[in-house]
Amino acid sequence: MEVLRVFNNNVILARDGNREVILTGRGLGFQAKPGQHVDDAKVVRKFIPSDGRDPDHMAELMAGIPPEAIRLVTEAMGKVGLGPQAESSPTLVMALADHVVGVLQRMAKGNMVEYPLQVEVDSLYPREYDQAEHLLDALNKQLEVQLPHSEAVAFALHLVNAGFSTGDLSATYTMTGVIQQILTVIERSFNVKLSQHSVSVGRFITHLRYLFVRIHQGKQLDGEPEPIVDAIRQSYPDEYACAMHMAEIVELRLGASLSAGEVAYLALHVARVVADVNRGDVDEVAAEAGLQDD
Repeated sequence: MEVLRVFNNNVILARDGNREVILTGRGLGFQAKPGQHVDDAKVVRKFIPSDGRDPDHMAELMAGIPPEAIRLVTEAMGKVGLGPQAESSPTLVMALADHVVGVLQRMAKGNMVEYPLQVEVDSLYPREYDQAEHLLDALNKQLEVQLPHSEAVAFALHLVNAGFSTGDLSATYTMTGVIQQILTVIERSFNVKLSQHSVSVGRFITHLRYLFVRIHQGKQLDGEPEPIVDAIRQSYPDEYACAMHMAEIVELRLGASLSAGEVAYLALHVARVVADVNRGDVDEVAAEAGLQDD
């Protein structure tokens, strides 16, 4: 590997074949110069950005975070099965490490933060919340000062946020609120009670998460023929009206107008969710019986 840029004694940007990578290690950058070969013996961590971020900028940001925090987070992520994410998403590693540093600093001053979204996060993002709890346990096994269990909420939001092209949690907080609002719209429109752990609702939440990614990237689904959209509107008039209400919420909260194709897909998801509730959620039974191949 060849040194491209030295940020400090512990962080450098290097070329590994035809890709740029971020390398960390104590003393790795000491007296290193661009063009020199990297001292492989000093490399502790290699980050291969795959989230579209500029590696040079990522390395510069990483250089501003205590190397011990980076080490703690990457080791903990590796122990709970998040090693691949740590290697491919330095943005996530930095966000978690910076968060841990901030929590420890606040705790030293006697300042605690309560997260109001614990119920929502646990319900809407069960996989990330479970990963976050394991990550918190792994970190606490290495720390002298124990992080409170409430920090699992923040960790889960960071894991969710890793799927977006944004560096802060504001979009994820907004998305969480919008999803909860949309589910409430379905319950009130059809007088049903949704289980956020059911198969159909889980699919719908996943659809919404990818919808928000498409909105952020400016890549909404917009290629569906008009006859198909019209057929959905005519076959599911109540569900389509509900989807239009959701589109109004999205436009109000996110400032984005949904395409006709996106509204149509929302209507189909609403129809499935409501039908499953009304028939006792047969998908849940099928899944438990091993008959679901989705």
